[in-house]
Amino acid sequence: MLISVNSRRLAAAILVFCAAAASANAAVYNNGSRTATFDVTMGLVADCTIAANALNFGAGRGVLATAVTATSDIKVTCTNTTPFNLGLNEGTGTGSSGTTRYMSGTGANAGTVKFNLYQAAGGAVWGNTQGTDTLGGTGSGTQQTLTVYGEIPAQASPAPDTYKSTITATVYF
Repeated sequence: MLISVNSRRLAAAILVFCAAAASANAAVYNNGSRTATFDVTMGLVADCTIAANALNFGAGRGVLATAVTATSDIKVTCTNTTPFNLGLNEGTGTGSSGTTRYMSGTGANAGTVKFNLYQAAGGAVWGNTQGTDTLGGTGSGTQQTLTVYGEIPAQASPAPDTYKSTITATVYF
């Protein structure tokens, strides 16, 4: 490939111009300096998040002649030093009220299964009234896992079916 002398001169001139422009951006000045400061800020408010796992008493039971137990957990994350209460409502089972809870049968089955939720194994019944039957804690800024202890007490067995109640867990802060 043949490049003319003028093309070479033009290319050299462009390279000299680019080098001069680059060095102008990197110039060093010795006439003095001034400074300014600025703050970097952020505000944090008391806050919590909550997530709950299902409590499953299992399948394949027949007669409820003895108590059936199971556990689940609720994960609470609150900002550091934030006090909180964790409450569990009565659920959606027919006849449920306060800390008296029932699972309901499906479809036309009007049967129910009584169950209890506790704050500790054999401990206090878990409810949703702050200062009475909720579980208190203090946020650490990291996730805390709280165990829910469930029990179906011995009772007359209803018709075979799948029984269910939906519990709402609430973190108050």
